[in-house]
Amino acid sequence: MPSELLSTREGRALVLTISDPATRNALSPQVYTAAVEALNMAEGAADIACVIFTGAGAHFSAGGDLQRIRGLRAQGPQAQADSMALFHTLIESLRAFPKPVIAAVEGHAAGGGMSLALACDLIVAADDARFSMAYGRVGLSPDGAGTWHLARALPRALALEILWLGGTVDAARLQALGVVNRLTHKGGARLEAIALAEQLAQRAANALASAKELVGRAPQAALGPHLADEQRHFIQNLFHDNGAEGLQAFFEKRPPAFR
Repeated sequence: MPSELLSTREGRALVLTISDPATRNALSPQVYTAAVEALNMAEGAADIACVIFTGAGAHFSAGGDLQRIRGLRAQGPQAQADSMALFHTLIESLRAFPKPVIAAVEGHAAGGGMSLALACDLIVAADDARFSMAYGRVGLSPDGAGTWHLARALPRALALEILWLGGTVDAARLQALGVVNRLTHKGGARLEAIALAEQLAQRAANALASAKELVGRAPQAALGPHLADEQRHFIQNLFHDNGAEGLQAFFEKRPPAFR
């Protein structure tokens, strides 16, 4: 039976759990489709401030199910293309989603599992977590925008080392490189991600969305157009109700009550 996606609530965070511990939470079309549906729902839900992706049991995700991939190979290229299109729709949905998305990583995040974690906005990892772009070990190249995210997060030589060799990289090294945001003890990634989500939920949602959009566009934008985008967002947020509340709270020396 393929993996499924479980959905629970923790305060103002929607927690999406990839569940198939027997396969280390291998990814499946059911997970991709359910995750896109969950993001679409969460975008319009005022009581959801953040989304957390995690895995059931001891691991985040082992990535693509190689048995299923071998079966798709027997069906021809179009079958594999259709499956990848579902995964890539999820990756694009994560990037376009205006609210923060946090990956809570325990154990292994391999192949497409690592690509999924990289597509999230922030990564919280257990200190013994291991990340691997495992594609090269089976003669494949990455999907899920793994190359896109690594090329922007790391120097070229480091990105290629991880992609070519396919070995494991520990969470501490990725934190030193700026890829992992927070380390926690084994078994603590989910709770640490929830705590981080609670912090983010205290911020103005419109300002968070602006920052995510601006950072997402920045690597491809020339300076002039990017400055114009920053100006547009700043004015929109200044004249938003949250802008008024933030300024008033500052001068009254109290925490703001954003809506």
